[in-house]
Amino acid sequence: MNMKRISTKLTNKFLLIFFIICSAVYADKKIDLVKVDKSSKKMFLMSGNQVIKIYDISLGIDPIGHKGKSGDNKTPEGIYTLDYKNSQSIYYKSIHISYPNEKDKAAAAQKGWDPGGDITIHGQKKGSLSKEEWTEGCIGVTNEEMDEIWELLQLPVTIIIEPR
Repeated sequence: MNMKRISTKLTNKFLLIFFIICSAVYADKKIDLVKVDKSSKKMFLMSGNQVIKIYDISLGIDPIGHKGKSGDNKTPEGIYTLDYKNSQSIYYKSIHISYPNEKDKAAAAQKGWDPGGDITIHGQKKGSLSKEEWTEGCIGVTNEEMDEIWELLQLPVTIIIEPR
């Protein structure tokens, strides 16, 4: 057996052991909070006060400020609920964010606006994920990350989206 084959087998065994250990660590941790920091473009899956996973994210094309109306391409800010999963999303898979809440609806109505909706955490439609803002107000991750998030989250879960 050549050294390259031995190295590949050892690498594969190491990866399998690493995956088993990581799975065991996550298995006993229920994600009870998702925090999004628009400034750093990071999403944190939390259990208690412990960060379980961190993801780089993409935001709405116009990420500064709170979403106020349909078509403004802003990602909302505030406290919401991740309330259902959609495995048939045009963006691979998605997890719905409960925007707009009553406060959002009232603020939009006061200005004569439609607050919009259908805001999600979602994967990619096609191709690779740009690190620049590319969504229409959602939170974008890679499809591989979406698969992991999908498995880790048992809904409903609170999501806090902090300003940029």
